[in-house]
Amino acid sequence: MPKFFIKTYGCQMNERDSEQVARSLLDRGYEIAPNESEADVVLLNTCSVRDMAEQKAIGKMGMLGKVARQRPETVFGFLGCMAQARGEELLGTGTHVDLVVGTQKFHRVADYVDELLKKKRSRRMDDPRFSIVDTEEEAGSQGTIREHTLRAQQATAFVSIMQGCNMHCTFCIVPRTRGEERSRTIDEIVREVEELIARGVKEVTLLGQIVNLYGRHEFPKRDGKSPFVQLLEAVHDVPGLARLRFTSPHPIGFRADLIGSLGALPKLCEHVHLPLQSGSDRILKAMHRTYTAEKYLRLVEELRAACPGIALTSDVIVGFPGETEEDYALTRGLVERIGFDNVFVFRYSKRSETPAAEMAEQVAEPVKEMRNHDLLAVVDESARRAGRRLLGQTVEILCEGPSKTNPARLMGRTGSNKIVIFEGSDEHIGELLNLRITHSTGFSLTGEPLSCAVAGSAQI
Repeated sequence: MPKFFIKTYGCQMNERDSEQVARSLLDRGYEIAPNESEADVVLLNTCSVRDMAEQKAIGKMGMLGKVARQRPETVFGFLGCMAQARGEELLGTGTHVDLVVGTQKFHRVADYVDELLKKKRSRRMDDPRFSIVDTEEEAGSQGTIREHTLRAQQATAFVSIMQGCNMHCTFCIVPRTRGEERSRTIDEIVREVEELIARGVKEVTLLGQIVNLYGRHEFPKRDGKSPFVQLLEAVHDVPGLARLRFTSPHPIGFRADLIGSLGALPKLCEHVHLPLQSGSDRILKAMHRTYTAEKYLRLVEELRAACPGIALTSDVIVGFPGETEEDYALTRGLVERIGFDNVFVFRYSKRSETPAAEMAEQVAEPVKEMRNHDLLAVVDESARRAGRRLLGQTVEILCEGPSKTNPARLMGRTGSNKIVIFEGSDEHIGELLNLRITHSTGFSLTGEPLSCAVAGSAQI
């Protein structure tokens, strides 16, 4: 049977999309190849959020030219956000590129791969008309990302609840690559979660481009609750589910009902990833972020009051066009004041056809680099403080499997999304365990099991 290899760049939504493509190919009898050199089909699922991600994917496809020369019947393709943005242009990035499929057509990939393999094996690929490019919109595509590839004892899974974004932040290409907001129904999502639980999953993460704006245009409020809170409550009530997470939200989507849910729903994990982007009101306005630093800080206080001990992580962009030293100082000061558990710091990257790319006062790369390193130092110290607070404490973790850095040990996550490494056996995988924290590096913890019994209700 043909073998396929998928390499994924970017966010959890891209990982989920790759999983959907893999499932559709497995269902047709394809097998997973250990690497691209042994594959009959090589697909790169791409990201367009930053230029570096695009360049990595294009560079990788260029390097695959050697494989193409050795295995001329192999199908090579670009999928996802960069494919959506660039379309047919990507056929010119390598003579061996056969397939370009956008973000609303992942469910069509298996059909296209079948077609291309058949034509290649019949030696009819000298005609360029046999290359396939599909970046058209498709109604209902939000409901097609529902199949999963689950490994043995897999404890966690992502569930896509919506596609697209209507916010149009001036630095962001996502509305162009993912389209407008489109949400699945609560019933559809609950059925998917039920199927995952039946297959052994204990924790699900609900995914959306702006996840807490789920259903705002399609579904009504009920009893003063937004569609997203209704969804959280419905998924929370699925028997057998141990933990529930969501990512990534927008600050404007946190109303009283959602804030209250963090304290009212026991399975909802005590972690929120809350993108800040800047601590300067002037820059936030230029970014079209629709909140101020003061409103953001007030939201942080409300979240911490509703869920004491909640872990907060964030995204920050440094070097946005027009960002002065004063603007950066405001960002740095706010990050220090809040004391995040972690922050992903990004240097601003021009994205074509976004308003920010045409703004005056583009910041020089050396300045971006300096601010990036400086803010990372602040974040590192904040993360170390958060880790030190857990030393000697008992935490509940969900064991996900072997540690990526040391396969001889196991790893799990606390409800606050902190990684804990510990000694254990395979029988622990997929179980909730109580561990005592013995060591902290800031971004990961080391613990020792208190017992082999399944943990109770401890939440940290």
